Amino acid sequence: MSRSHALHSRRTFLRLTGLGAAGIGLAACGGGGEAAAPAEGGTLGSVSVQLSWIKNIEFGGEFMADSRGYYTEAGLESVELISGPVDSADALVLAGNVTVGISAPDATGRFIVEQGAPLKIIGTTFQKNPFCILSIEEGTPIRTVADLAGKRIGIQAGTNQTIFGGLLAANGIDPASVEQVVVQYEPTPLTERTVDGFMSFLTNEPFLVAADGFTPVTLPFADNGLPLVSESFVVLQETIDNDRDLLKAFLVAEIRGWNDAVADPAESARLAVEVYGADLGLDIPGQTEQAIAQNDLIVSDDTRANGLFTMTDELVGEVITALERIGVTITAEELFDLSLLDEVYAENPDLITG
Repeated sequence: MSRSHALHSRRTFLRLTGLGAAGIGLAACGGGGEAAAPAEGGTLGSVSVQLSWIKNIEFGGEFMADSRGYYTEAGLESVELISGPVDSADALVLAGNVTVGISAPDATGRFIVEQGAPLKIIGTTFQKNPFCILSIEEGTPIRTVADLAGKRIGIQAGTNQTIFGGLLAANGIDPASVEQVVVQYEPTPLTERTVDGFMSFLTNEPFLVAADGFTPVTLPFADNGLPLVSESFVVLQETIDNDRDLLKAFLVAEIRGWNDAVADPAESARLAVEVYGADLGLDIPGQTEQAIAQNDLIVSDDTRANGLFTMTDELVGEVITALERIGVTITAEELFDLSLLDEVYAENPDLITG
């Protein structure tokens, strides 16, 4: 099997919504086997979680929590991890089909603003979104936002174009100075030099072009004026009001699972390859490589101090400003309820591992 296939780029699975085209994947692919919880369930109730993508390393923390019995130890009767891709995790939460959806602020914010949806984000796994402009040393490397001017940039049609427009706006770059070329999610246009840059994930396509013998150069959106977060937990306001203890138990287990996944990328990769994504043709080296890369998006100085999934007031404000730049005007109070996490860490300070 080729390395490119094993990494599962969006050449096969198109991501069309959620953090632009990234928070939620949307094409056909199955999930994989699930490890049986080693302990008998608790009494708080069951939780269903709509994953935003296929069962790969992106959900290493969920795999750790499930395989090690953290959900049941927290008092949940059971947790079902439902494989993506799906059209919209937010829509499934809104319809009452799942308890928790993994999405992103731009997707959730649009549901709230455009439909009056009673949704809230209660925490976020990725403190930085994984979007970047990928270029190669062997072509025309793009190291700064100023380097975008005069370049041909491959952008996937739809929401990704809006997100890229936000990057330009955040940096005062005239869109007319950049030639945007509609591409798919396969980075071949970059390696074939038909574009100078390519909109991608930090945790995916750079590894693909490296495996093909090129030297990747990345320009992260999150570090250049568009600090959106990603892999956010979305629930109904009704669930917060009526099942607060259930959601807090879920968060406790999730934090434990992700603490383990961050500390042991190799084991979370093994679970993705051999157990949860066993039918996906993944490979351990590729999944481990991605796990290590995504740790840089999950862990920050703030999460070391405050715990995983938390967001400082400063980061929340930055996200709200970034959303305005892509046309979503919403207040922090309308989008976020981080009080459950505050309570979880107040009651379980040992979950902050530093």
